[in-house]
Amino acid sequence: MRRKLLVLGSLLPVILILDIVTKRWALETLRGNPWDGFLGGYVPLTLAFNRGAAFGISIGNDPRWFFIPITVLALGLLVTLFIQAEDKDRLRVVSLSLVVSGAIGNLIDRVRWDRGVVDFIGPIDLGFMDFPIFNVADMAISCGAVLLAISFWLEERRLARDAEEARAVVTGPEPTEG
Repeated sequence: MRRKLLVLGSLLPVILILDIVTKRWALETLRGNPWDGFLGGYVPLTLAFNRGAAFGISIGNDPRWFFIPITVLALGLLVTLFIQAEDKDRLRVVSLSLVVSGAIGNLIDRVRWDRGVVDFIGPIDLGFMDFPIFNVADMAISCGAVLLAISFWLEERRLARDAEEARAVVTGPEPTEG
């Protein structure tokens, strides 16, 4: 458990500080003044407030009272998964730490005011669509979710391989043709 807490204790403050500092910068600098100079103009910076869920999905007029308890419940599930994760499963521990950190970062905005989560990176022109505006917390959640999915997939493969090996021990080797 000590290793897991070390990972969470390292990632959580870094992501929260980056998220809070960059959102504050965006609020002070980008208000009514988008900036096209980031990464050679490929990534514009535009202040936006997301009152909905991921990618601007909206629910009602004041959705924060829906999203605050949902986020708290999700954090409870993530903490449970974190506690159940094996110390040696670094990928799972890192992925859960990223998602928890990002969720707390966006939760702070929802609790703080009714304007929504502060987003400012984007929109990014992909040629066929604009990728939605996001923030540091969103990046942590997205990266963590992808890593978590990979972690579950690897675990599933390991469990299937272990089950196959156990079956082979019980039934003996499969006969070969020839």
